[in-house]
Amino acid sequence: MSPKDAPKPPKSLKVLFADDESSLRELMECELPLMGHRVVCCEDGQQALQALQREHFDLLIVDLDMPRVGGMEVVREVPRIAPETDVVILTGKGTMESAIEALRLGVFDFLTKPCGLAELEAVLLRVAERRHLTQQVQAARRRLHALEGSPQLIGDSPAMQRIRELIAQVAPSASTVLIRGETGTGKELVARALHAQSPRASRPFVAVNCAALPEQLIESELFGHCKGAFTGAETHRQGLFETADGGTLFLDEIGELPKAMQAKLLRVLESGEVRRIGENKTFQVDVRILCATHRNLEEMVAQGEFRQDLLYRINTFEIYIPPLRERKEDIVPLARHLLARVRPRGTQNQEAFTPEAEALLVQYDWPGNVRELANAVEHAAILCPEGPIRPEHLPQKCFQPSGHSPHSPSLTQLPAGMSLRDLEMLAIHQALERHGGNKSKAAQELGISLKTLYNKLNQQLPKSA
Repeated sequence: MSPKDAPKPPKSLKVLFADDESSLRELMECELPLMGHRVVCCEDGQQALQALQREHFDLLIVDLDMPRVGGMEVVREVPRIAPETDVVILTGKGTMESAIEALRLGVFDFLTKPCGLAELEAVLLRVAERRHLTQQVQAARRRLHALEGSPQLIGDSPAMQRIRELIAQVAPSASTVLIRGETGTGKELVARALHAQSPRASRPFVAVNCAALPEQLIESELFGHCKGAFTGAETHRQGLFETADGGTLFLDEIGELPKAMQAKLLRVLESGEVRRIGENKTFQVDVRILCATHRNLEEMVAQGEFRQDLLYRINTFEIYIPPLRERKEDIVPLARHLLARVRPRGTQNQEAFTPEAEALLVQYDWPGNVRELANAVEHAAILCPEGPIRPEHLPQKCFQPSGHSPHSPSLTQLPAGMSLRDLEMLAIHQALERHGGNKSKAAQELGISLKTLYNKLNQQLPKSA
């Protein structure tokens, strides 16, 4: 092998070595620096835990069989006090079962005593390579985050300006925030903005819809379980609190949590301790909690459906998102933003909507809020992949003034400025929509021939260059 083809030496690791055998500690203090690594040695688990709390290490090599605090106890504590430290365990044949348990807890690898220096060096190389890849992934995520920017809260209404101010004020804190608003107003977007502007922005953001979790699985999803904890628990499972450790956990539709789970959630919020199903020991997590609901939690408390103490605990700080019908000035900017997301990049500099189409968007009440608006914009983009969206491209419901049934359109209240051609195409598209796209039935209802219908539809298509 030529020098050019030889593998590059591993990046220097800072290693904590814990073993009660003085001869092994002396060997590591001598050999690891020769391999290019720095090493600190401890003679038992208690010293190892103190060292992990005191300074950062890339790797912990720990013997399982030690006095005072055993190696397994150290392994269990590493995710809490040094989550970025990889772990390799040393074990004799008599403790192989413990080694297997440690692997389930997430240790990187294990070495069986006595181990050769070549075997140790190979493990250190794998650790260094894995850490290098992890750093590359994290750097890529940071670049992607920088390109995407923070979650966008579109709109310049006084209500949206106030929401942005509140987010800027509370995001740097660790306070629990309750986000209120009707379904589809963008509560998760506000939660993501809170996370993105917080000191935890580089850590996980985990969102869970409490209404979507089966009641019998909620506890396992949130807190995790160990193997054999219940029928079907064939493997160890990490809960969402563990997944979000160091970051943010967003509990959407918290009003849907059963009363029994409300009590367990309250205990975790007050103590910061989580216990997996099937285990007796608890462990600490560092998680910021954001909650959201479309329900009136105060009424639920009065009816005995929601715990008052839990409401007090999650309502440290409140952000209310008004529905679209109360901030009409945000509808058109939102629609333009949503259209730019669904159209090809080459068409995004074109005019988005005609004035008539924008007037229709503003006069509709949008009971489904931003979610319903997004669906309407996507519908229009399918019918009109290029050029400005016209009234005939919008769903029929957009032509209903506030309080009107979608089955009884009122053409007398259409926006001023619509041409006869616009009204004609509107009638054609509404007829097609009523008949599920069946052109023969639509033509029959309109009192025109099928050929005439095709001609009118072809006139709508843009002329090729």
